[in-house]
Amino acid sequence: MNPQTLEQALSPVVQNSPFYPLDIRIFQQLPSTNQTLWEWVEQGAKPGTVAIALAQNSGKGQWGRQWQSSPGGLYLSFFLTPDLAPENSLLLTLCSAWGIAQSLRQSQPEVPVQLKWPNDLVLEGRKLGGILTETRLSQGKITKAVIGVGLNWTNPVPETGISLASWLEENDIQSTWNLETVSAIALEGIISGYQYAMQKGIDSLLSACEQLLIHLGHPVTVNGSPGIIIGISPTGQLRVRLEPTNFQTSSEIDLNPGTISLGYIK
Repeated sequence: MNPQTLEQALSPVVQNSPFYPLDIRIFQQLPSTNQTLWEWVEQGAKPGTVAIALAQNSGKGQWGRQWQSSPGGLYLSFFLTPDLAPENSLLLTLCSAWGIAQSLRQSQPEVPVQLKWPNDLVLEGRKLGGILTETRLSQGKITKAVIGVGLNWTNPVPETGISLASWLEENDIQSTWNLETVSAIALEGIISGYQYAMQKGIDSLLSACEQLLIHLGHPVTVNGSPGIIIGISPTGQLRVRLEPTNFQTSSEIDLNPGTISLGYIK
Protein backbone atom coordinates (compact mmCIF):
# COMPACT_ATOMS: atom_id res chain seq x y z
CA MET A 1 0.00 0.00 0.00
CA ASN A 2 1.28 3.40 -1.02
CA PRO A 3 0.80 6.14 1.62
CA GLN A 4 0.81 8.89 -1.02
CA THR A 5 -1.85 7.10 -3.07
CA LEU A 6 -3.98 6.71 0.06
CA GLU A 7 -3.56 10.39 0.91
CA GLN A 8 -4.71 11.35 -2.60
CA ALA A 9 -7.75 9.07 -2.30
CA LEU A 10 -9.03 10.73 0.89
CA SER A 11 -12.32 12.53 0.31
CA PRO A 12 -13.19 16.14 1.23
CA VAL A 13 -15.16 14.69 4.16
CA VAL A 14 -11.88 13.53 5.67
CA GLN A 15 -9.83 16.53 4.60
CA ASN A 16 -12.32 18.99 6.09
CA SER A 17 -12.73 17.12 9.37
CA PRO A 18 -11.12 18.14 12.69
CA PHE A 19 -9.06 14.94 12.53
CA TYR A 20 -7.15 16.03 9.42
CA PRO A 21 -4.28 15.69 8.75
CA LEU A 22 -4.46 12.06 9.79
CA ASP A 23 -1.42 10.31 11.20
CA ILE A 24 -1.54 7.12 9.10
CA ARG A 25 1.01 4.39 9.79
CA ILE A 26 1.08 1.37 7.47
CA PHE A 27 2.64 -2.04 8.18
CA GLN A 28 3.03 -5.28 6.25
CA GLN A 29 1.86 -7.23 9.30
CA LEU A 30 0.88 -6.57 12.90
CA PRO A 31 -0.43 -8.82 15.67
CA SER A 32 -3.48 -6.52 15.92
CA THR A 33 -4.04 -2.97 14.69
CA ASN A 34 -6.21 -2.24 17.75
CA GLN A 35 -3.53 -3.47 20.13
CA THR A 36 -0.81 -1.52 18.36
CA LEU A 37 -2.86 1.67 18.30
CA TRP A 38 -3.56 1.44 22.04
CA GLU A 39 0.18 1.24 22.61
CA TRP A 40 0.60 4.45 20.60
CA VAL A 41 -2.21 6.10 22.56
CA GLU A 42 -0.36 5.33 25.78
CA GLN A 43 2.66 7.03 24.23
CA GLY A 44 0.68 10.17 23.41
CA ALA A 45 -0.88 9.56 19.99
CA LYS A 46 -3.48 12.15 19.00
CA PRO A 47 -7.05 11.67 17.70
CA GLY A 48 -6.92 10.84 14.01
CA THR A 49 -4.02 8.41 14.40
CA VAL A 50 -4.55 5.37 12.17
CA ALA A 51 -2.91 1.94 12.17
CA ILE A 52 -3.19 -0.11 8.98
CA ALA A 53 -1.87 -3.62 8.49
CA LEU A 54 -1.86 -5.65 5.30
CA ALA A 55 -2.20 -8.76 7.50
CA GLN A 56 -2.67 -9.58 11.18
CA ASN A 57 -1.59 -12.70 13.04
CA SER A 58 -3.62 -12.06 16.20
CA GLY A 59 -6.63 -10.14 14.92
CA LYS A 60 -9.71 -10.08 17.14
CA GLY A 61 -13.43 -10.02 16.45
CA GLN A 62 -16.36 -9.72 18.82
CA TRP A 63 -16.15 -11.68 22.09
CA GLY A 64 -12.45 -12.30 21.59
CA ARG A 65 -12.99 -14.50 18.54
CA GLN A 66 -10.06 -14.73 16.15
CA TRP A 67 -10.49 -12.57 13.07
CA GLN A 68 -9.00 -14.15 9.96
CA SER A 69 -6.67 -11.47 8.63
CA SER A 70 -5.13 -12.81 5.44
CA PRO A 71 -3.25 -10.58 3.00
CA GLY A 72 -5.58 -8.82 0.59
CA GLY A 73 -7.98 -7.51 3.23
CA LEU A 74 -8.09 -4.15 4.98
CA TYR A 75 -7.25 -4.13 8.69
CA LEU A 76 -7.46 -0.63 10.10
CA SER A 77 -7.84 1.05 13.50
CA PHE A 78 -8.75 4.68 14.19
CA PHE A 79 -8.29 6.62 17.45
CA LEU A 80 -10.77 9.23 18.63
CA THR A 81 -11.65 10.93 21.91
CA PRO A 82 -15.41 10.99 22.51
CA ASP A 83 -17.19 12.21 25.62
CA LEU A 84 -19.87 9.59 26.14
CA ALA A 85 -21.59 7.85 29.02
CA PRO A 86 -20.46 4.20 29.29
CA GLU A 87 -23.95 2.93 28.43
CA ASN A 88 -23.61 4.57 25.01
CA SER A 89 -20.54 2.60 23.97
CA LEU A 90 -22.50 0.62 21.36
CA LEU A 91 -23.24 3.84 19.53
CA LEU A 92 -19.58 4.18 18.52
CA THR A 93 -19.79 0.82 16.76
CA LEU A 94 -23.11 1.66 15.15
CA CYS A 95 -22.04 5.06 13.84
CA SER A 96 -18.84 3.57 12.39
CA ALA A 97 -20.66 0.67 10.72
CA TRP A 98 -23.36 2.97 9.36
CA GLY A 99 -20.82 5.53 8.15
CA ILE A 100 -18.79 2.95 6.24
CA ALA A 101 -21.96 1.44 4.77
CA GLN A 102 -23.05 4.91 3.62
CA SER A 103 -19.64 5.66 2.12
CA LEU A 104 -19.81 2.45 0.10
CA ARG A 105 -23.42 3.07 -0.93
CA GLN A 106 -22.53 6.57 -2.14
CA SER A 107 -19.30 5.55 -3.87
CA GLN A 108 -18.75 5.06 -7.59
CA PRO A 109 -19.55 2.28 -8.24
CA GLU A 110 -22.32 2.10 -5.64
CA VAL A 111 -22.06 -0.89 -3.28
CA PRO A 112 -25.43 -1.69 -1.59
CA VAL A 113 -24.06 -2.52 1.85
CA GLN A 114 -26.42 -3.20 4.76
CA LEU A 115 -25.95 -3.72 8.50
CA LYS A 116 -26.24 -6.77 10.71
CA TRP A 117 -26.61 -5.56 14.29
CA PRO A 118 -24.46 -4.62 16.04
CA ASN A 119 -21.21 -4.58 14.09
CA ASP A 120 -21.29 -6.36 10.73
CA LEU A 121 -21.27 -4.94 7.22
CA VAL A 122 -23.30 -7.14 4.88
CA LEU A 123 -23.39 -7.34 1.09
CA GLU A 124 -25.97 -9.54 -0.65
CA GLY A 125 -26.57 -11.42 2.59
CA ARG A 126 -22.90 -12.21 3.22
CA LYS A 127 -20.40 -10.67 5.60
CA LEU A 128 -18.23 -8.00 4.02
CA GLY A 129 -16.60 -6.76 7.19
CA GLY A 130 -16.90 -6.01 10.86
CA ILE A 131 -16.23 -3.39 13.52
CA LEU A 132 -14.51 -3.93 16.88
CA THR A 133 -14.70 -0.92 19.19
CA GLU A 134 -12.61 -0.73 22.36
CA THR A 135 -12.94 2.09 24.89
CA ARG A 136 -11.29 3.54 27.98
CA LEU A 137 -13.02 5.42 30.78
CA SER A 138 -11.97 8.51 32.73
CA GLN A 139 -14.08 10.01 35.52
CA GLY A 140 -17.06 7.89 34.51
CA LYS A 141 -17.02 8.84 30.81
CA ILE A 142 -15.73 7.19 27.65
CA THR A 143 -12.88 9.50 26.73
CA LYS A 144 -10.80 7.29 24.44
CA ALA A 145 -11.91 4.87 21.75
CA VAL A 146 -10.23 2.75 19.10
CA ILE A 147 -12.44 1.75 16.17
CA GLY A 148 -11.13 -1.41 14.51
CA VAL A 149 -12.31 -2.24 11.00
CA GLY A 150 -11.84 -5.36 8.94
CA LEU A 151 -13.02 -5.27 5.30
CA ASN A 152 -12.72 -8.00 2.70
CA TRP A 153 -11.06 -6.79 -0.49
CA THR A 154 -9.20 -9.61 -2.30
CA ASN A 155 -8.53 -11.87 0.70
CA PRO A 156 -10.03 -15.38 0.97
CA VAL A 157 -13.40 -15.45 2.76
CA PRO A 158 -15.55 -18.22 4.29
CA GLU A 159 -18.83 -19.38 2.74
CA THR A 160 -20.78 -16.77 4.69
CA GLY A 161 -18.39 -14.01 3.57
CA ILE A 162 -17.94 -11.90 0.47
CA SER A 163 -15.12 -9.69 -0.78
CA LEU A 164 -15.51 -6.38 -2.57
CA ALA A 165 -13.29 -7.45 -5.44
CA SER A 166 -15.29 -10.64 -6.05
CA TRP A 167 -18.59 -8.73 -5.86
CA LEU A 168 -17.38 -6.26 -8.48
CA GLU A 169 -16.31 -9.14 -10.70
CA GLU A 170 -19.54 -11.12 -10.20
CA ASN A 171 -21.56 -8.06 -11.19
CA ASP A 172 -19.30 -7.27 -14.16
CA ILE A 173 -18.50 -3.84 -12.73
CA GLN A 174 -15.36 -2.18 -14.00
CA SER A 175 -13.53 -0.07 -11.44
CA THR A 176 -10.11 1.35 -10.68
CA TRP A 177 -10.40 0.54 -6.98
CA ASN A 178 -7.45 -0.76 -5.00
CA LEU A 179 -6.69 -1.25 -1.31
CA GLU A 180 -5.92 2.46 -0.96
CA THR A 181 -9.40 3.26 -2.29
CA VAL A 182 -11.01 0.89 0.18
CA SER A 183 -8.95 2.37 3.02
CA ALA A 184 -10.02 5.89 2.10
CA ILE A 185 -13.69 4.84 1.99
CA ALA A 186 -13.37 3.22 5.43
CA LEU A 187 -11.75 6.32 6.93
CA GLU A 188 -14.41 8.56 5.40
CA GLY A 189 -17.06 6.26 6.88
CA ILE A 190 -15.65 6.31 10.40
CA ILE A 191 -15.29 10.08 10.41
CA SER A 192 -18.60 10.90 8.70
CA GLY A 193 -20.52 8.43 10.88
CA TYR A 194 -19.05 9.88 14.05
CA GLN A 195 -19.69 13.46 12.96
CA TYR A 196 -23.27 12.59 11.97
CA ALA A 197 -23.93 11.12 15.41
CA MET A 198 -22.40 14.10 17.20
CA GLN A 199 -24.12 16.73 15.05
CA LYS A 200 -27.50 15.16 14.27
CA GLY A 201 -27.96 13.30 17.54
CA ILE A 202 -28.55 9.74 18.64
CA ASP A 203 -32.15 9.52 17.41
CA SER A 204 -31.14 10.45 13.86
CA LEU A 205 -28.28 7.96 13.92
CA LEU A 206 -30.48 5.11 15.12
CA SER A 207 -33.14 5.88 12.54
CA ALA A 208 -30.49 5.85 9.81
CA CYS A 209 -29.08 2.54 11.07
CA GLU A 210 -32.52 0.93 11.19
CA GLN A 211 -33.05 1.73 7.51
CA LEU A 212 -30.06 -0.50 6.67
CA LEU A 213 -30.74 -3.25 9.23
CA ILE A 214 -31.14 -6.59 7.46
CA HIS A 215 -33.09 -8.20 10.31
CA LEU A 216 -35.63 -5.42 10.84
CA GLY A 217 -39.07 -7.05 10.98
CA HIS A 218 -37.67 -10.58 11.16
CA PRO A 219 -38.85 -13.15 13.71
CA VAL A 220 -36.57 -14.26 16.55
CA THR A 221 -36.86 -16.43 19.62
CA VAL A 222 -35.75 -15.08 23.00
CA ASN A 223 -35.57 -17.62 25.83
CA GLY A 224 -38.19 -19.72 24.11
CA SER A 225 -40.54 -16.80 23.45
CA PRO A 226 -41.26 -15.73 19.84
CA GLY A 227 -40.77 -12.12 18.89
CA ILE A 228 -40.03 -9.68 16.08
CA ILE A 229 -37.08 -7.30 15.71
CA ILE A 230 -38.48 -3.77 15.66
CA GLY A 231 -35.39 -1.57 15.89
CA ILE A 232 -32.54 -0.32 18.04
CA SER A 233 -32.85 1.15 21.53
CA PRO A 234 -31.53 4.64 22.44
CA THR A 235 -28.36 3.04 23.84
CA GLY A 236 -27.82 0.71 20.88
CA GLN A 237 -29.39 -2.55 22.05
CA LEU A 238 -31.56 -4.63 19.72
CA ARG A 239 -35.24 -3.95 20.38
CA VAL A 240 -37.61 -6.93 20.13
CA ARG A 241 -41.38 -7.08 20.53
CA LEU A 242 -42.38 -10.34 22.16
CA GLU A 243 -45.62 -11.84 20.95
CA PRO A 244 -48.53 -12.13 23.40
CA THR A 245 -49.07 -15.46 25.18
CA ASN A 246 -51.79 -16.94 27.36
CA PHE A 247 -50.01 -15.45 30.34
CA GLN A 248 -49.01 -11.97 29.19
CA THR A 249 -49.64 -9.28 26.61
CA SER A 250 -47.04 -8.30 24.04
CA SER A 251 -43.98 -6.53 25.45
CA GLU A 252 -40.82 -4.87 24.19
CA ILE A 253 -37.36 -5.81 25.42
CA ASP A 254 -33.85 -4.58 24.63
CA LEU A 255 -31.12 -7.17 24.05
CA ASN A 256 -27.40 -6.73 24.52
CA PRO A 257 -24.96 -8.15 21.97
CA GLY A 258 -24.45 -11.87 22.46
CA THR A 259 -27.93 -12.47 23.87
CA ILE A 260 -29.19 -14.06 20.65
CA SER A 261 -27.49 -15.18 17.46
CA LEU A 262 -28.54 -13.59 14.20
CA GLY A 263 -27.64 -15.36 10.96
CA TYR A 264 -27.07 -13.94 7.50
CA ILE A 265 -30.05 -13.52 5.19
CA LYS A 266 -30.37 -12.54 1.56
